[in-house]
Amino acid sequence: MNILFLCTGNSCRSQMAEGWARHLRSDRFTAYSAGIETHGMNPHAVRVMAEAGVDISRQYSKTPADLAGIEFDCVITVCGHADEHCPAFPGQTRVVHAGFEDPPKLTRHLPDGEEKLAVYRRVRDEIRRFVEALPDSLDAPR
Repeated sequence: MNILFLCTGNSCRSQMAEGWARHLRSDRFTAYSAGIETHGMNPHAVRVMAEAGVDISRQYSKTPADLAGIEFDCVITVCGHADEHCPAFPGQTRVVHAGFEDPPKLTRHLPDGEEKLAVYRRVRDEIRRFVEALPDSLDAPR
């Protein structure tokens, strides 16, 4: 089963979700991530995922167009903007929304440090719980 995690900029939440899916569920899913646009990789997301034993440093920010030719069984939008602006996907692709708070937005007023990283860790762990419960979490209300 091919799953695409879609976000606005493919820099944080969708990248974490792809990392967790590859790390925890590669026996059940092939995971990808993309954004409505590309914003590059968020270094705080890379750091907190590494703390949890998941290396996403080789992943890169991309759009669905960069994944042309891959048929997705499910597209999971992980932010409201991506849910509202989700492109059409061919075939029987199921689109599901599972929104998570945006760590960069929540922490934009904070200096780099533990307080900022705590927000990234909280969202990282929420995404992990969602991915651990796949595919059942696709039907659960959020």
